[in-house]
Amino acid sequence: MSSTVELTKENFDQTVTDNEFVLIDFWAEWCGPCRQFAPVYEKAAEANPDLVFGKVDTEAQPELAAAFGIQSIPTLMIVRDQVAVFAQPGALPEAALADVIGQARKLDMDEVRRTIAQQQGQAGQGESGQGESGQGA
Repeated sequence: MSSTVELTKENFDQTVTDNEFVLIDFWAEWCGPCRQFAPVYEKAAEANPDLVFGKVDTEAQPELAAAFGIQSIPTLMIVRDQVAVFAQPGALPEAALADVIGQARKLDMDEVRRTIAQQQGQAGQGESGQGESGQGA
């Protein structure tokens, strides 16, 4: 039995909303590196049963791939508390995937949300906005 979940446009939002930590592998059947990454991803899923490991077939779900701007596959994305905290194209080796998962587990999501809010606030100010701290020499 697979320890991964096939994500579709029908179940994607609910899966991400209902689970605190979701890994998403964007892949396609014809993609050699995707097929090489699949057993590494499955092994990580088995080693981390408390996390949701989803797979999006970009051929069957082009709307999801487009919504996330997926340009190359495989692409791994990690979503915590409905916030994408990691996205990287390329097949990760087993040790690198374990490291990324460990780093994502350690993230302080309150701090991540504060940083996002600050960045959105700065982007909203445009170039004429003034910073709060004078960071000179």
